[in-house]
Amino acid sequence: MSNNKIIDKSCCGPGYASPSEAIKAPSEKLLYTIAIYTGTGIQKPDYLATIDVDPDSTTYSKVIHRLEMPGIGDELHHMGWNACSSCHANSEMSRKYLLIPGVRSNNIHIIDTATDPFAPKIHKVIKGSEIKSKTNLSGPHTVHCLGSEIIISFLGNAKGEAPGGYLHLNKDFEIVGRWENSMGDIPFSYDFWYQPRHNVMVSSEWAAPNTFMPGFDLEEVGHLKYGRRLHIWDFKKKEPVETMYLGEDGLIPLEVKFKHDPNSSHGFCGAALSSNVIHFWKSKEGKWKWEKIIDVDNEPHPDWPIPIPGVMSAILVSMDDRYLYLNNWLHGDMRQYDITDPHNPKLTGQVWMGGLLGKAPIINGVKIAGGPQMYQLSLDGKRMYVTTSLFSTWDNQFYPDIRTQGGAMIMIDCDVENGGMKINKDFIIDFGKEPNGPSRCHESRYPGGDCTSDIWL
Repeated sequence: MSNNKIIDKSCCGPGYASPSEAIKAPSEKLLYTIAIYTGTGIQKPDYLATIDVDPDSTTYSKVIHRLEMPGIGDELHHMGWNACSSCHANSEMSRKYLLIPGVRSNNIHIIDTATDPFAPKIHKVIKGSEIKSKTNLSGPHTVHCLGSEIIISFLGNAKGEAPGGYLHLNKDFEIVGRWENSMGDIPFSYDFWYQPRHNVMVSSEWAAPNTFMPGFDLEEVGHLKYGRRLHIWDFKKKEPVETMYLGEDGLIPLEVKFKHDPNSSHGFCGAALSSNVIHFWKSKEGKWKWEKIIDVDNEPHPDWPIPIPGVMSAILVSMDDRYLYLNNWLHGDMRQYDITDPHNPKLTGQVWMGGLLGKAPIINGVKIAGGPQMYQLSLDGKRMYVTTSLFSTWDNQFYPDIRTQGGAMIMIDCDVENGGMKINKDFIIDFGKEPNGPSRCHESRYPGGDCTSDIWL
């Protein structure tokens, strides 16, 4: 389905001159969201859902287009743009393509979102078999624009064993090879973010694909099969130079986010299992330091032999660097913290959706299966879109009802002046009612860039 509306082209292209310019960009009208059938029992391809988020539109809060992938069983997970604000000065570049890897298939789907933003189409597919044969990598995860080129973190080698590495693509989406010159002593890969003015990249750790893909086993954490470190890289030399061992405070450190201010060295990581936020920064002496700044307590549950951890699977920093958002996937809450002083965050907002603690209300007539998992914030920081699926086998393990109910997306209104969060009652996407049966939704992106894409040189 196409749509005859016109997208404001000022929000498309090679990003923005600065974070403050990004904040002033026009409000998002469209949202691209990954939707999966992998792991649901429905033998249909995963797809990219285009959602109308223009409140003045007749199709507001609806899926208006579904782009199916060529094969079945990809497990689409994360995605990223071919260009961001790091190539703002390059007039030959535009934010035209979404790169969507399949974690299980290792295929990378290059999606043209510019020809018709309302009906994206497949531009190219890089086969997982080619990636394995040329780079010995599998389990693609995070996609970042690298000036005019692209790097993608991979969690394993061709056999699904850690530590994986980084795939380097040129602007024409051809395989250049491995990006890194060395993985050093890094045991696991996951997410990464770079801050060029400090010549630094920071990467985090999940586990080998062979470990996390079948499901979660707590004993494997004790057997050191899951990560507990952050790694500091020399960005220019493309090699790790320092490791921060987080220990029990940083069990399964997942998403890494620097502040958007390119001069800042302050960054954050959410540790999923220990449910902590780790703050890291470069001291005046030029040394990298870290501290635990948020600690979410485990909660008792009558059906669990141990208290339930929050499982903080994602974090996000607002474009103005004032607020940090985190989720507790098993508890069922989203939180907003004021990080004006990054050493002393202050809780300013909290809402409940899904979760295992029974604290979440029914939202717009929909009982949420799963918990708050992935989320994307508008550039002005006022609207947050939250989805509920983490990973198919983990979903099935902790939230078996999601098989029949499907995932959901809700919108949270965020108070950027005083702090605070409130679920918007006029918006919900029930992926349990999709044409081919209940699907699950994961990461989201806006055509004009978002709070988890743009990096400034």
